[in-house]
Amino acid sequence: MSVTTITLDALVDALTLRDLTDPAQGPHAMQLLIDSAVAALTDPTEIHLARSAPVVPVEDNYDRLGYAADAIARDARYTRYVSEVCVLRSHTSAGVPPALRRLAATKPDSDDVLVALPGICHRRDAIDRLHTGSPHQLDLWRLRRGGRRLDSVDLARMVGDVMTALLPGRTWQWTATRHPYTHDGRQIDVVDDEQLVEVAECGLAAPHVLTTAGLDAQQWSGLALGIGLDRVLMLRKRIPDVRLLRSADPRITAQMLDLSPYQPVSDLPLTRRDLSVAVAAGADAETLGDRVRDALGRDAELVEEITVLTITPHDNLPAGARERLGIRPGQDNVLLRVVLRPMDRTMTADDANALRDRIYDALHEGRRAPLSA
Repeated sequence: MSVTTITLDALVDALTLRDLTDPAQGPHAMQLLIDSAVAALTDPTEIHLARSAPVVPVEDNYDRLGYAADAIARDARYTRYVSEVCVLRSHTSAGVPPALRRLAATKPDSDDVLVALPGICHRRDAIDRLHTGSPHQLDLWRLRRGGRRLDSVDLARMVGDVMTALLPGRTWQWTATRHPYTHDGRQIDVVDDEQLVEVAECGLAAPHVLTTAGLDAQQWSGLALGIGLDRVLMLRKRIPDVRLLRSADPRITAQMLDLSPYQPVSDLPLTRRDLSVAVAAGADAETLGDRVRDALGRDAELVEEITVLTITPHDNLPAGARERLGIRPGQDNVLLRVVLRPMDRTMTADDANALRDRIYDALHEGRRAPLSA
């Protein structure tokens, strides 16, 4: 298999990015969420906290979890390949197969075990207040040997206990979904200002995941819960923008050490710029957002949101628009709205235009047209 790999600079940036879940890299409120989630599960008598390396084998990230060879998640548009056989983990579930292999090898004394796997992940994603290319997650896998097999009733109780601990008083709901590594999969959404915010997914551990790790699926059963820690922390503290979790502003960093409500430090004005670009057909908010992150580097933190307003295929454009864009057959014309807002200062018009031009250069694949001020 031939894949498109990330650059060395991108790899270095990913490996040096602070993991907010790791106490060894400094305290952060996200670590309090992990402690609360683990403490909420009182039934397991043995707890294993595991941390996998950021670079993991494709086999653990996908194959051993049951992803099909042609699964869209494997595409380099969404996964950051380091080589043909290794990726920057796209979810903390990549740590599950090796954690289960260790469990099988050590033969635990307890018949009821909780495996907790927190960490930072890397994926190609959209740019807005809820999405980031480096989200933090927590996988919780409860495993029981012998006795009554863990079932959907146990799953509902596990989810209820964890959600109550993480987001007390919040209303949540779950809906059926599919994962290759679970049965009876569910998506968990929290109601926030009459909107639903996805915060977790769960299900019964699929027997094939246990078996390939060396655990007899006739003897072992399991529950799987994966939590998006960034969004949970935002909901818990009423943080309006995911970028604030990493802010260097001391007025903000001081508030990221506990779970008390976030107090806004300023209300800086935003700047909007609309762009019309020609891109390969099939490009979406996730892939375009990732290209902007790569092109801007650290300046990507200045971009609050990029919204796809319209997508028009080449063949549906008037001849004049095709000429103006320099668009080719097989490309789409995408109209984007870019919202720029630094977290610590007001952006000047000149700075906004310069950043807009960099975004345009990173995305536009047709003939470059002059941009108005």
